[in-house]
Amino acid sequence: MTENLDLFSAEPQDSKAQAATKTGIPESVLAKVAQLRAQLNQWAHEYYVQDAPTVPDGEYDRVYQQLQALEGAYPELITPDSPTQRVIGAVLDGLAPVRHAVPMLSIQTETDNEATGAIAFDQRVRKELELTEADPTVEYVAEPKFDGLAMNLRYENGVLVQATTRGDGEVGEDVTHNIRTIRQIPLRLPADQNVPPVVEVRGEVHMAKADLDRLNERQQVAGAKTFANPRNAAAGSVRQLDSKIAAQRPLSFFAYGLGQITPPEQGGPDFGTHYAMLQTLKSWGFPVAPQVCIAVGASELVAFHQRIGAERANLPYEIDGVVYKVNSLALQRQLGFKSREPRWAVAHKYPAQEMPTLMEAIDVQVGRTGKLTPVARLSPVQVGGVVVTNATLSNLFDIRKKGVRVGDMVIVRRAGDVIPEVAGRVPGVRPVYVPNFRMPKTCPICGSEVVREKGEANHRCTGGLFCAAQRKEAILHFAHRRAMDIEGLGGKLVDQLVDAQVVRVLPDLYKLGLTSLAALDRMAVKSAQNVLDALEKSKRTTLQRFLFGLGIRNVGESTAKDLAKHFGTLDAIMDASEEALLQVKDVGPVVANSIHTFFAQPHNREVVEQLRACGVNWEEGAPAEKAPQILAGLTVVLTGTLPTLGRDTAKDMLEAAGAKVSGSVSKKTSYVVAGAEAGGKLAKAEELGVPVLDEAGLLALLAGEKPVSS
Repeated sequence: MTENLDLFSAEPQDSKAQAATKTGIPESVLAKVAQLRAQLNQWAHEYYVQDAPTVPDGEYDRVYQQLQALEGAYPELITPDSPTQRVIGAVLDGLAPVRHAVPMLSIQTETDNEATGAIAFDQRVRKELELTEADPTVEYVAEPKFDGLAMNLRYENGVLVQATTRGDGEVGEDVTHNIRTIRQIPLRLPADQNVPPVVEVRGEVHMAKADLDRLNERQQVAGAKTFANPRNAAAGSVRQLDSKIAAQRPLSFFAYGLGQITPPEQGGPDFGTHYAMLQTLKSWGFPVAPQVCIAVGASELVAFHQRIGAERANLPYEIDGVVYKVNSLALQRQLGFKSREPRWAVAHKYPAQEMPTLMEAIDVQVGRTGKLTPVARLSPVQVGGVVVTNATLSNLFDIRKKGVRVGDMVIVRRAGDVIPEVAGRVPGVRPVYVPNFRMPKTCPICGSEVVREKGEANHRCTGGLFCAAQRKEAILHFAHRRAMDIEGLGGKLVDQLVDAQVVRVLPDLYKLGLTSLAALDRMAVKSAQNVLDALEKSKRTTLQRFLFGLGIRNVGESTAKDLAKHFGTLDAIMDASEEALLQVKDVGPVVANSIHTFFAQPHNREVVEQLRACGVNWEEGAPAEKAPQILAGLTVVLTGTLPTLGRDTAKDMLEAAGAKVSGSVSKKTSYVVAGAEAGGKLAKAEELGVPVLDEAGLLALLAGEKPVSS
């Protein structure tokens, strides 16, 4: 069989098909095309999704050829969701970036990969919900965690219009042309299932173990590259520019969630639970992992973790753990998010896989922030389906703790099934004496002094922004979309600029000329001019973006924003003492020391001044005044929809005034702010006698006035 499910209804929905009735195409032809498509879709669904074919491949191919013949005779009937349009074969110039309507956030990984990790997650959820031992157990959905590629499938009026990779969570890549080739993904959703006008289905593209083996056999015969594991094969296939190549790769799909969807008040479905949503996805034709189940309380999470762990080796696809999600969508909303991760979900991985091999040498790598990392060079060994030749040793203390030396047989572990590490030494007598490894006193790349800060386990190069090892990563970080946002300055171009010694320090970027850029490999005058235009545009930025772009250790986007807001000017930040830095929100001793140490280095200050001299600028202002904490000690709960204030805005205003915003109502709650469609929280407040405010009452409270309860 060569095709898959596209639609369940016999009626074509595309405007082209509707237009066909106006061009003299016989009604009998229209009816036959609709009937053939419906039949092919049903057979493909049975074959690819239900794994229960009802007709031989020859019969499917015969009907498929009939449809091809009719569409060939009447090309105006061809629609993007026809079974014949799975593989069009267009070769794209590149993968276009797409901003997600709803960010594709990652979920927290439970660090305890034993059964107790499930118990710890349940305890965190219950604590956030303020549940006591007397309260009922929490209901979860438990799922396998696939080792594949996350995908967002956007359907408009039931038709697949775009497929996008996760990317950085905010922006992914358009891979629609390749996703259309995956037999398990519907191109049109069933018309009789009340599909909303807009829905984004999220899931994992993966490749079965047996399919990977067969693919690698074909690759070897053809003298082409083989793939180390199913995830690499899936990712490499999805990101092909030629859909014909992707169509030859045996990819599969499991759905596990939603992105943007038309809300219930506008005709979208009103799901009460995550499990109900998954069952709806199944009814729409999407495969959902057969292991998915409801687990009540910590004990059933533990049982699921143990059961799937025991079955793991025999599963037809790779998994690296399981995922737990609070089933109630109302409770998910109540729990909310922590940073960029939901509090209502966790990935619970299994203990890493391990294999013995010979450690042949220890090299030292220098990272973007100057960290020196010992790396073990190993005799090749296959661990968890991946051939490992290098593994991290973290730092000198890690080496001492594990007692490993060059020439030892060591245990190699894929920590989290992703990053190879040396776990320890295979017991036995060393044939010859080998001295302990020592960290170099100077950077192996730039010769700068290597130091280990007090209380730190890691050694670092003091070369800063002019160390060649740090240079490429420093430039890429500086050009990052959330830093200086220099479009077109990617890894390959940076490699050339640094390797050719055209760019030695960040200010050199703004001294590039059209001729020197256009002379580089794979660069033309137009693309070179685009980079120069992006560099010119980046000169006008913000203080927080500039700070983040400098790559100061321990300074992320949030800290950069807090620094800019607190001090107002770059000079004030550069001259601030550690004590002054400690006054900034969420800046502790380690972060304060990193910032102070960075700006204490003359060469770093010189880079900053050169960047300013090149025209990089931003608006500065007076330090932000700290808002009076007039609501300190109060606990406020928000529920329902306020007339003008969004939930996040109201929360920010309350927290800025010193209040604690809680997700549940208790006797300790000071106020409940209720808007339209307030539910159980309002009822709970009335039951406990907690004062209830409307938006006007909230604003009065924030203004320091005595609010009137509603």
